[in-house]
Amino acid sequence: MLQGLKNKLNFSVKNNEELDSNLPYGMPPEEGSKPYPRPVQVVANAIFFVWNNILLQPFLRTWGFLAARTSLTFWIIVGMAVGILIGNFAPEAGVQLKPLGDAFIRMITIIETPLIFSTLVVGIAGHGDDVGKVGRLAVKTIIYFEVVTTFALAVGLIMANLIKPGQGVVLFGDTSQVEGMAQQESSITWYGEMEMIIPKNFFVAATNNQILGVVFCAAMFSCAMMKADKKSKEFMLRINDSMSMIMFKFVALIMNYAPIGIGAALAAAVGKNGVDILANLGKLIGSLYASLAIFVLVILIPIMFMARVPIFGFFKAVAQPWLIAFSSASSESALPKAMENMRAFGCPNSLTAFVIPCGYSFNLDGTTLYLALASIFAAQAGNINLPLATQLSIMGTLMLSSKGVAAIPRASLLILAGTVTQYNLPYEAIPMIMGVDAIMDMGRTSINVFGNCLGCCVMSRIEGSFRGMEWREEEIDRRRLRLMEAERHQRQNDGLSEEVSFDGHGNTEKFEHQELDDVVVVHDGRADSVNSIEITPAPPANKHR
Repeated sequence: MLQGLKNKLNFSVKNNEELDSNLPYGMPPEEGSKPYPRPVQVVANAIFFVWNNILLQPFLRTWGFLAARTSLTFWIIVGMAVGILIGNFAPEAGVQLKPLGDAFIRMITIIETPLIFSTLVVGIAGHGDDVGKVGRLAVKTIIYFEVVTTFALAVGLIMANLIKPGQGVVLFGDTSQVEGMAQQESSITWYGEMEMIIPKNFFVAATNNQILGVVFCAAMFSCAMMKADKKSKEFMLRINDSMSMIMFKFVALIMNYAPIGIGAALAAAVGKNGVDILANLGKLIGSLYASLAIFVLVILIPIMFMARVPIFGFFKAVAQPWLIAFSSASSESALPKAMENMRAFGCPNSLTAFVIPCGYSFNLDGTTLYLALASIFAAQAGNINLPLATQLSIMGTLMLSSKGVAAIPRASLLILAGTVTQYNLPYEAIPMIMGVDAIMDMGRTSINVFGNCLGCCVMSRIEGSFRGMEWREEEIDRRRLRLMEAERHQRQNDGLSEEVSFDGHGNTEKFEHQELDDVVVVHDGRADSVNSIEITPAPPANKHR
């Protein structure tokens, strides 16, 4: 047996020695075959060298570098550009891509209820037993939302009177849809909105994505947990904390599909509407985007200065949810990423989980501005000169009717149709607006998300918790988990034990007792928005005063 094995080994070595080193790579001679002529070998080696060393390997290295180093924002922008090109030059193919865009929104919608519920429960019940604190936060938040949306309505009215987007527009179109929408809007009443806030069944509210109802149930559940015994409270906190962590990992997985889904959604929108429609109502579209830009510059940025929100850091943190909302024209698709980035930016869980979902019903800055502008557009298109008192009355009506209807499909058009009916404005303006509504929806939806993220930061400042001790403790925990996960993967790759120390060197006290005196959050732009945290020790206290 040993002799047979020895013969096999000798045969193998003998065959290897017979290989001709001048043959092209990977081409051992077959038994009984003759080597290729020398010129053929030289040409084959040259072709392989050019292909492998000059073309293939540099391409793979460059692509790998881009895939590893470029941010999710970069790929979303690439997806948007590709989607616009497909929709413009191949509109039929662009329309066929719509299911891919719908799939992205559906995947985001799947996790909204467990994400909002779990983060809100952990945020409220996990930081004390003060039920009154929740009520005070709710009152302050709603007051802030009302003030900002009032400014948005005012900007829309002023810009509509200055630019006059409806002058010279010839009205046409079928008004039968508008009458049905007006009747549907008339059914939206204050008690109907109250039923959305306080649902009959939590699971019905969760199924229908009634965000405000989910927030109410989570807040009441959290208050009940505060009153429960310690054992029950800790048990439910562990469950919801694990659920929250898993949901954010779920978001990270979905965000990898975002460039494809967003590109497909834009391709379908451009392929269906085309770019020619911009010429017909270009003044209205331009007026809306100019008004939104002025609202950000004149209202929101001064609020950042007054609240001492780091402007450049905020724009960096809000870039991804803003792009997602703009390209998908869906506030829901940006909700998980907005919550994740605001947590990383400096807002504690308790505020982020409460303020941002509430803002989806009470802080629709872009939508309220659009409604004011579109109402005056309808009057101008019908050559109706509205007095100032009537315009202020429209402003008050929109302030009340635009709240709490975010879960209703095409809610802004419903509110607009009801306003047109109430003030006897021409119906024919609504079908024209519907023709470009998808284009305007992108702008107003992105400002809705922008305003909600800013509202979260402002309320954190008002409560004194922006990058405060509560957030620092949460950030230490998040960093500890990230490092533990990274070391676990490293140990698995090295074939070592899966036992993980908190700091990677067996020193757990470094994380348990180190204070975050000066925290710098480093974002890498990918789905996990916090890459690392640099800690600069605080200067020693001055004992001699």
